[in-house]
Amino acid sequence: MLIIITAVLFSAALAVNGEVHNKLTCQLSPADVPKDWITMTDPCVKKMSEQVMAELNAAMVYLAMGAHFNRDNINRPGFSKLFFHSASEEREHAMKLIEYLLMRGELTEDVRALIQNPVPNKSSWADAVTALREALELEASVTRSIRDIIKVCEEPPEEKGVVFNDYHLADYLTGEFLEEQYSGQRVLAGHISTLGKLMDTHGPIGEFLFDKRLLAME
Repeated sequence: MLIIITAVLFSAALAVNGEVHNKLTCQLSPADVPKDWITMTDPCVKKMSEQVMAELNAAMVYLAMGAHFNRDNINRPGFSKLFFHSASEEREHAMKLIEYLLMRGELTEDVRALIQNPVPNKSSWADAVTALREALELEASVTRSIRDIIKVCEEPPEEKGVVFNDYHLADYLTGEFLEEQYSGQRVLAGHISTLGKLMDTHGPIGEFLFDKRLLAME
């Protein structure tokens, strides 16, 4: 009987606490913020959202590359360092795009649809040259998608009777992203060229020598 009485009192206490909690919970209505300052067109917002995922996908590919070359039976710490650094850069790019969308008032709702969890389609590479070639192809793909954003945002289709050329976003992407993309592509192309020549001359030991060079680079 005592156990039953105790259980009833405990349940009653929970009910009272729950009611008090609900009364004390602060429930605010959504702020009524004017919308005139939000000027990005829907096609432009969509392309920017897709680019966030493209940057996150590139980051995951580079993480897989970095992990692969840091395995004890591969042991190429220089290449691992290079790819882990690239992964960090791609994550930073995704963050910059998200911050830009926030600045323009385009992320006021649930962002789960924007930030997904991409999974790389492979986790091992035959050799470092193969990985570098795939990295260059990946960077070229990211560059093309950034240029597509600029094209869509500079010359958008008419939306609700209004054509809005987003020169600010085009300038931001050109100065903040394209310069780094083109520079990074040139670096990867140089790595492929140098490593290829080393391997032609020294065979597999060429990859080992180039890895040591990467490890020493700042």
